[in-house]
Amino acid sequence: MNTKTTVISQEALDAQFACCDKIAAYWKNRGVTPVAYVETYGCQQNEADSEKLRGYLVQSGYAIGSEAEGADVVIMNTCAIREHAEQRVFGNLGALTHTKRRHPEQKIFLCGCMAGETKVSDRIKHSYPHVDGVFSTHHLWQFPEILWNVLSGKKRQFFITDEPGSIAEGIPQVRDSKLKAWVSIMYGCNNFCTYCIVPYVRGRERSRKFADILRECRCLIDGGAKEITLLGQNVNSYGKDLPEGKDFADLLEAIAQLPGDFLIRFMTSHPRDASEKLFDTMAKYPKIAKQLHLPFQSGSSRVLKAMNRHYDRDTYLNKVSYAKKVMPELVLTSDVIVGFPGETEEEFEETLSLIQQVHYDSLFTFIFSPRPGTPAASMEDPTPKEEKNRRFDRLCAVQNAISEEIHSSYIGKQLRCLVDGRDKDMLTARTEGGRLVRFAGDDSLIGSYHNITITGATTWSLAGQLQA
Repeated sequence: MNTKTTVISQEALDAQFACCDKIAAYWKNRGVTPVAYVETYGCQQNEADSEKLRGYLVQSGYAIGSEAEGADVVIMNTCAIREHAEQRVFGNLGALTHTKRRHPEQKIFLCGCMAGETKVSDRIKHSYPHVDGVFSTHHLWQFPEILWNVLSGKKRQFFITDEPGSIAEGIPQVRDSKLKAWVSIMYGCNNFCTYCIVPYVRGRERSRKFADILRECRCLIDGGAKEITLLGQNVNSYGKDLPEGKDFADLLEAIAQLPGDFLIRFMTSHPRDASEKLFDTMAKYPKIAKQLHLPFQSGSSRVLKAMNRHYDRDTYLNKVSYAKKVMPELVLTSDVIVGFPGETEEEFEETLSLIQQVHYDSLFTFIFSPRPGTPAASMEDPTPKEEKNRRFDRLCAVQNAISEEIHSSYIGKQLRCLVDGRDKDMLTARTEGGRLVRFAGDDSLIGSYHNITITGATTWSLAGQLQA
């Protein structure tokens, strides 16, 4: 693995923008406005990457469409975290043979985390001849060049070499929303959890410059953004590779001091680097949402060591205790893996007891999925699938009861919420803690904060009434 970080020069980016101009001219000469469709799988970082792909496409003269049928360019931005996600991508990729048959000039690309796996690119080369190009996350900044190569008649493009992790500032973005924005503050991961493929496909940690992030946030706020979510595989590691001497808490503080009516969120936060300084900073500034996603993965210290998580049960619980002490209103969510290789019934019970002790607002729950190339994929795993499913169902039942209990405690409270959209006949809003609220109201409310009295609750959402 190449561990060097490369800052992409302005000259190199200008070469990509020149390719955008060539592509735009190509379509203008044909007298048509081409359509592009970008399908995104996986995490928020992939969503942010797709916004950059759309930015390049718009600069190249494309309109952004809502489906693959009839599109001139189709991009599948993929996730490699779980086997099910990969199989879904391959199934959908195979289905594109039909859209290309109906539209022979359609160009199809696969990118994202899956594209960083050699086995995936090899499979595309040999079994998916209708795919015109594959490029890994390291090569996203070169997408205009890749697209131009295909349009100008060159052979299929595979930009998948083990390039150094890069940072490219100035790529245009077409965001899904002016109201909410993703801001990547760093890329890659140094933790090498034994079950995780991310460090192998996204590279080592590399942080954007402090001033560049502040500038982007300031522009977003000036443009009307009400929520900014800072992204990284481990945001708590921000700044360790920079000479500036500023960490993630410093970055949060600087953004929170910007003028405007907005909230800051962030994910994902690794317990290893979650500090009291971070929690104190969250508590100090009203513009930092009192919401924390802190994945624990297992309640067993032995399993955590086998996962290479760099903390044990007591360390995790102590961090949670301090965070709740300084932020009594904290909404806490987490990730948990059921059925890690070698997990015993007693160790699973330790996970259940941790959930009951912490009382999470909600959990993202997963059954262990072996990823080829990671240490956990070759660990002895004697637990039958049926037993893992039983544990999973039991864990979900415990958490669902807790979520319903917590949500019921909201009834009668008045909360300041950001109204963000409509779901059929109801408006939707989010509390500071990220809880979904549905209520009756006019579309003119969308895009602003309003006080809502909570009148009902389910396991997954709240119902409310707008206050005059």
